[in-house]
Amino acid sequence: MTAFIPVEALSSLSQQAQAMLAANQPAMVQSEPSMPSVAGSASATSSFGQLVSNGLTQVNNQLIGSQVDLQKLAVGDAQNLHQIMINLEESRLSFQLMMQVRSRLLEAYQDIMKMPI
Repeated sequence: MTAFIPVEALSSLSQQAQAMLAANQPAMVQSEPSMPSVAGSASATSSFGQLVSNGLTQVNNQLIGSQVDLQKLAVGDAQNLHQIMINLEESRLSFQLMMQVRSRLLEAYQDIMKMPI
C-alpha cells in the first residue's frame, strides 16, 4: 500500500526544493554540461578532489531541479511536459554516469590496495 501525499505537502516541498535550488544556482550557472578541454583542465589549478566535488555538485543540482519539476507536475503547475521529461532523463543519465565513475574509482582503489609493496 502506498501513501499519498496531499497537494499542500507537495506545494511546501516544492518551495523547499526551489529554495535549495536557488541557493545552489550560482554553481549551476558556472558549470556547463559540456566536458572541459584537456588544456583547460591542465592550466587550471584545481585538484582532483575539487573536480570530483564540482561534478557531484552538478549532479546534485540536476537532481534537485528534476525534483522541483516533478513536484510542479504533481501539483499541476507544469508548463512544458516535454522539457520536464528531457530534464528528468538528463538527470537520470548524469546520476548513472556518476555511479559508474564512482564504481570505477572504487575498483581502482581496491586494486591499488591489493598490490604488494
